[in-house]
Amino acid sequence: MTRVELIANRSIEENILEAIAQEKVGGHYTKYPGVLGVGNSGPRMGDPVWPEENIVFVFWCEEQDVPAIERAVLEVKAKFPDEGIKMYSMPGGQERARPQ
Repeated sequence: MTRVELIANRSIEENILEAIAQEKVGGHYTKYPGVLGVGNSGPRMGDPVWPEENIVFVFWCEEQDVPAIERAVLEVKAKFPDEGIKMYSMPGGQERARPQ
């Protein structure tokens, strides 16, 4: 399994999800809405001075699905070059059940 994280301006959330769906990957994810921080595209603090916010998606997928997610991200970046979006991937461990 591979963990893929996408950090992006919240304004392009739907575009990201649509592009990934078109690649037929990434059907299961965790979404962290309203993420604040400072990156190459500037501050996203959700306040009156810096009102924008980021969003983070975490996908767990097979290694062979990572290029398809990357294609989707590059497609969105081409449409919205000024809206920050970053993708990180790393190998993950095996899924473990929680003790009951």
